[in-house]
Amino acid sequence: MDIRALAEQYSDYIVERRRYYHQHPELSLKEWETTKALIEDVKAMGITDIQTFDDYPGFVATLDTGKPGRTVMLRSDIDALPVKEQTGLPFASCNEGVMHACGHDNHMAMLLGAMKILCDVKDEIKGGKVKFIFQSAEEIGYGSRYYVEHGVLDGVDAIFGMHIWGTVDAPLLGLAAGNRMASMDNFNIRVKGLQSHGSAPQDGHDAIVAASAIVLALQTFVSRVNNPTNPLVLSVGKFHGGAMYNIICPDVELVGTIRTYSPELRKVMKEKLQQIIESTAAAHFCEAELEFIPLLPAVINDNAELNEIAMNAGLKLFGPEGVLDMPTLMGSEDFALFTEKVPGYFGFIGTRNVAKGITATNHNEKFTSDEDVLYRGSALTAQFAVDFLAK
Repeated sequence: MDIRALAEQYSDYIVERRRYYHQHPELSLKEWETTKALIEDVKAMGITDIQTFDDYPGFVATLDTGKPGRTVMLRSDIDALPVKEQTGLPFASCNEGVMHACGHDNHMAMLLGAMKILCDVKDEIKGGKVKFIFQSAEEIGYGSRYYVEHGVLDGVDAIFGMHIWGTVDAPLLGLAAGNRMASMDNFNIRVKGLQSHGSAPQDGHDAIVAASAIVLALQTFVSRVNNPTNPLVLSVGKFHGGAMYNIICPDVELVGTIRTYSPELRKVMKEKLQQIIESTAAAHFCEAELEFIPLLPAVINDNAELNEIAMNAGLKLFGPEGVLDMPTLMGSEDFALFTEKVPGYFGFIGTRNVAKGITATNHNEKFTSDEDVLYRGSALTAQFAVDFLAK
């Protein structure tokens, strides 16, 4: 079977579906029309084994070879972002203030392309089943949890996913082993002081000053307590407090996120944050409360068999010149919740093309993709499934 040739044959279809879904984005947990359209696309291929959920968008489709063997799941996320598109594309978003600024339109199209390829070569697959999951709500950090809790991984031996990436040159495939995307835990901090007149700070306890000290103390933890060989990002993204210029602020809210690859560090971060914020607030005669929100483990390609299958698939399809040892990222992916349950592999495909003026990064209002790379994503996905089921 020549999977690359089939992928090239379906390139126009893949691009056309990408443009349709780009034009009709929906936010996390609201992807009902997207789900409906995808199901129609899947049924048009002759696949009728489709599992839907009454209270949740997304679905799972199954291609059964009719022969005994393993089961592999292939995943695409389907949600968009609350971004006002500024690409100027003729197929720009029809939904004001909603955009596929992360590239999930590409993921849907690539998985549809892989499905068409696998349907064509079904009789040549050694055996087993291929499951395809079109997943809601990746952008809010926990959309995959619903499917895990509803048993979609039962009987699945491995799961494969991939992401287009705006800082990697097209058409390179990022197929590195090891750390891929960091864990994510969020926090809310409430600093409480004592209100007084702005001209008499000695009569109050300034929560803004205390909160500012907490922000600096948290950064000092990153640079002076954490081992510098361990990647760690701790960012305060929201600092809200105060009412007027002449009132000592009694109440400040800080909201932030923590990213790392260390399971050991994740286990102690809540305790460390608690110590830092309470002692720093007390030094400024204030109080501080912490709400710690654990969300996602890291995505780590640590299964030797899957690493080998993915790399060999990339080399088989596009040669060593088509494969990149992509650097580690500190972004997060709820694909990690799937890989807590079954072995998984997560790859990337570059979409930056300076010659075509495609340089915006993911989550930017001008983000778009070099569509010439999309058939490669379909080919890699299909090849991974075929090679996994052949073992």
